[in-house]
Amino acid sequence: MNVTVEIPDDVAERLAAAGGDLSRRALEALALEEYKRGRLTKPELRRLLGFSTRAELDAFFKAHEVFGSYTPADLERDRRDLQRLGF
Repeated sequence: MNVTVEIPDDVAERLAAAGGDLSRRALEALALEEYKRGRLTKPELRRLLGFSTRAELDAFFKAHEVFGSYTPADLERDRRDLQRLGF
């Protein structure tokens, strides 16, 4: 599906002057917002943005200062796994 966004020329010029591909920036902004709202999963986000590896997605998150939640249950699971491995 293609989506077209109408932006006044003067605003588009100013936004484009900030650098980078304006279409790509708009896609990334939309995709990231939908992910934050829980409407996209990580695999869907990765596919939408064309990333071939999870590392690329992690770098994208880092660049946009998006950090996953780490719950007490996650900590406990990691602790058990480390103990099982002898650490």
